[in-house]
Amino acid sequence: MITISIASGKGGTGKTTIANNLAVVSSDNGYSVTYMDCDVEEPNGALFLKPKIEEIHPVSVSIPKVDPEKCTGCGLCGEICQYSAIVVLKTSPLIFPELCHGCGGCWEVCPVGAITETFRDTGKLETGHADGIRFAQGILNVGEVMAPPVIRKVKAVRTDTDLLIIDAPPGTSCPVIESIRGADFVLLVTEPTPFGLNDLKLAVEMVRILMLPFGVIINRADVGDDRTRNYCQSEQIDILAEIPDDRRIAEVYSRGELVCKALPEYRHVFSELLERIEKKITPGKGAAERRADR
Repeated sequence: MITISIASGKGGTGKTTIANNLAVVSSDNGYSVTYMDCDVEEPNGALFLKPKIEEIHPVSVSIPKVDPEKCTGCGLCGEICQYSAIVVLKTSPLIFPELCHGCGGCWEVCPVGAITETFRDTGKLETGHADGIRFAQGILNVGEVMAPPVIRKVKAVRTDTDLLIIDAPPGTSCPVIESIRGADFVLLVTEPTPFGLNDLKLAVEMVRILMLPFGVIINRADVGDDRTRNYCQSEQIDILAEIPDDRRIAEVYSRGELVCKALPEYRHVFSELLERIEKKITPGKGAAERRADR
């Protein structure tokens, strides 16, 4: 199975549009495909793929529970917590569940066993199918700040398809790193604007630190200037595809439709994009050999 994470240094570059259409065109070309929406704070892949949701599971994280009858107020739990999720005052420890990372350090160091593990829901996992595409998405509960546990739950969905496409959150923070970790290839979506270039540089630094193979696709490629292309050339970064600033694409998007369906002349862009990514992952092999490997 090939895992491709679609990421971007900033929001609004067209990341979900690329991910959705790449999944659909790949499926139409004979690949078995799984689409995972890991943008759990605002997942919108389902608006375009329109999956039939078959299962819904809560996502829970560990948090400490203190027995005030046993607690001696020694303060060891507060000392070990690196996130100030548990604070010891003169009374029993105060717990801030939203800050807890569920490491379990507090109940491990408690000398009297006053702290035990409990759980609270932070989101949910939905799975199903969309026209033959295996679909999974995570949804973070409103007010929650810890996206990685929900993302890990999405990525833990078992799949045996040829291709796994992960729609990562925008930016370069912890949720993005959790989404792209372990990918065979990271596709960075950008736009030829000063803001787009600035955030592309941050995203490139991120994937290089993680030592992941990657390439760039430029969306709305005929606006802005050539600084993004010049940067990619100077850094020896492959530009795998360019999509023009076509008003029809914006109109299709606004209706919640897929570009590859409404504007079939763009299908070749996504077919060729997958072919180029496969060449990066399995250099020296032709398309027929890669299909045989599947």
